[in-house]
Amino acid sequence: MAAFWQQRGRRQESGGLGAVLDGLGSVFDVLLANARLVLGVSGAAVLAIATLAVKRLIDRATSPRDEGDPKAEQKSLEESWQDLALIKTTPKPPKKQRREDLSEPLLSPARPLVPDPRGSSAPLGAPQVKPSPLRCLTLQEKLLSHSSQLAVPEIQVSLVPQLARSICTQLQNFLRSKCPELPFGRLFLSGALLDGLEVLAADHIHLMLPVVLDAGLWGLISGEDTVVRNPQYWMIKRIDLGYFPRGCSPWDRFMVGRYLSSSVINQTLHKLLVASINWPAIGGLLGCAIHPVVASRELKLEVKHDQIDLSITLFPVVEMEDKVLLAVPPEGLVENLWLESFYRAEVSRVKELDAGDAGARQLCLRILSGVCKRQPSLHKLGGSPLTHIILHLSDTASDWAEESLADRFQQLLEELVASLEKGVLPCYFNPKINLFSGLLEEEIDEMGFVLYRAISEPEVLLK
Repeated sequence: MAAFWQQRGRRQESGGLGAVLDGLGSVFDVLLANARLVLGVSGAAVLAIATLAVKRLIDRATSPRDEGDPKAEQKSLEESWQDLALIKTTPKPPKKQRREDLSEPLLSPARPLVPDPRGSSAPLGAPQVKPSPLRCLTLQEKLLSHSSQLAVPEIQVSLVPQLARSICTQLQNFLRSKCPELPFGRLFLSGALLDGLEVLAADHIHLMLPVVLDAGLWGLISGEDTVVRNPQYWMIKRIDLGYFPRGCSPWDRFMVGRYLSSSVINQTLHKLLVASINWPAIGGLLGCAIHPVVASRELKLEVKHDQIDLSITLFPVVEMEDKVLLAVPPEGLVENLWLESFYRAEVSRVKELDAGDAGARQLCLRILSGVCKRQPSLHKLGGSPLTHIILHLSDTASDWAEESLADRFQQLLEELVASLEKGVLPCYFNPKINLFSGLLEEEIDEMGFVLYRAISEPEVLLK
């Protein structure tokens, strides 16, 4: 009987509490039904999630559980925490915007971020790396850095001479078989690449064809004593015709008047290069395409390889009385002039000076050559004029160590501007020769303007 009353008492308690809870449930149902109209979609969703959690708590509280089962109590406790977490993590509905808020900017101005010395995301014990302050490079450092960018790719350094020598051998064999009566010397290569002075790209090389003359039949006359009045040119005159008439020298057929004509020799070789040599067959043998340049006063070959494009220029050369003369006549009606070349003496003297004091003249020459190669307005200044400027400055400036590279570079710019202002750059080996004589006044003005601006800021030439 006692058990019966105890069970009845429980039913009454649960019945009273259930009535109250049923009333609350009906209120929740009414709220949920009208929540969409009052709160909108997002507000109704939030209220629904919260109501579901509360209903689970109420159901769990009213449902009978086994008092002796600890697992059931633990499970009920865990479900309660989950429901509470569900209520806490439910996103709040967006606050309704007021009218006065519409006049405020959407984005507030950015505030500078002030690092908090107390807060640090780095783990304890980790070494803190301090950012190094920015440092401006000196002209000396910029020049050394720039010089490292001027190096010719190794593939070109090795492939260009090899390919040029192969073409040289084929041309030599052809001349011996086609013109056995002409005493041509052995062809050889020349140029800045072979002397370690080439920059940026090995895209050109010179092929020298010696013209062997009998010193007893030919003599030299300075261009200063001719109508051109230019000491840089020479004429090669046939002598002793009374004792050795025409025909005694195999080169008599190339004379105009009594002088060996550089133009006639060039024209003859040009015809051979263009019309007589089977360049497609030679190119196929060497693994490249070779094309003679037809519309050119120079004797040029264009070579296209898988890895390089190369231009080869052929120069007939005469060596007499310690002079090196190239078959490069000036433009005009004069056909018998030969241009004196100082390239061999220039390179030899610069290397000799550097070897004597461990100087950086060659490095300075390479940097200036790279500048002139990149600047279209300075193209005609590259080569021989730069070498002669360095040689002239070497007579007055004694410190050419690499540590003084910036000072010497600055001085060279000043010397170039001074020479361009005068329009005169004397040849180091013959002061009578003006190396600027072949330049137009407009070209001199443009080069002088570019270099004059660079005196105050030499770095602009390195960009």
